[in-house]
Amino acid sequence: MNFLAIDASTEACSVALTFNNQTISEFELAPQSHSLLLLPMIDRLLKKADIKLAQLDGLIFGQGPGSFTGVRIGVGVAQGLAFAADLKVVGVSTLQAMAQKAYRLHQQVEVIATIDARMSEVYAGYYQLNAQGIMEAALDDTVLPPAKLAEYLSGFLTENQQVYGVGTGWDAYKTELETLKINAGTPEIIFPHAEELLDIGLYYFSKGMAVSAENAQPVYVRDTVSWKKLPGR
Repeated sequence: MNFLAIDASTEACSVALTFNNQTISEFELAPQSHSLLLLPMIDRLLKKADIKLAQLDGLIFGQGPGSFTGVRIGVGVAQGLAFAADLKVVGVSTLQAMAQKAYRLHQQVEVIATIDARMSEVYAGYYQLNAQGIMEAALDDTVLPPAKLAEYLSGFLTENQQVYGVGTGWDAYKTELETLKINAGTPEIIFPHAEELLDIGLYYFSKGMAVSAENAQPVYVRDTVSWKKLPGR
């Protein structure tokens, strides 16, 4: 089975390809250059694997949250490729991908993922390992002031429990988040990688969760939360 995964939702841009039980990938930290990097990275991987886009069995994309521009670029490229080759697609949370990386690299089974959302807020998600080796959301991904993260996690963490944290939010808001004891204070995993999108996406494909290209949607989180707060909605 051949599957391609792409992510451009943060400052990092990455692509991963699984084919003939092999996985190859490219990763580059290049803010504001995703539109220039993504297609050449995909082309190089397909050539290296000696397969064509039409030979893929599906496509996996980072759906956000993250940079609005980056998320749009990633989803747009995924849709364009999927339309061109008549492929089904699945979207994966950026926060979930980082949590999956914490499991793959460090065998962490409970992870708090945060991304600096600017405007004095963080995107946040709390993930736990399921029986299939996939980090699944125990709480819906959200956006909130960092000082409210502990409240968001109430009921899941015991007092003084040290947890594993990933993402840019921890360093961006050290003071506000210092009450949550994570990784001795500094996350090792800062950005998502398309390889983890592959792991999660293949699981979603196996569960029949793939959709057609026109139904590939970004998940901004901030727009959703703001809309819910409007009076009368």
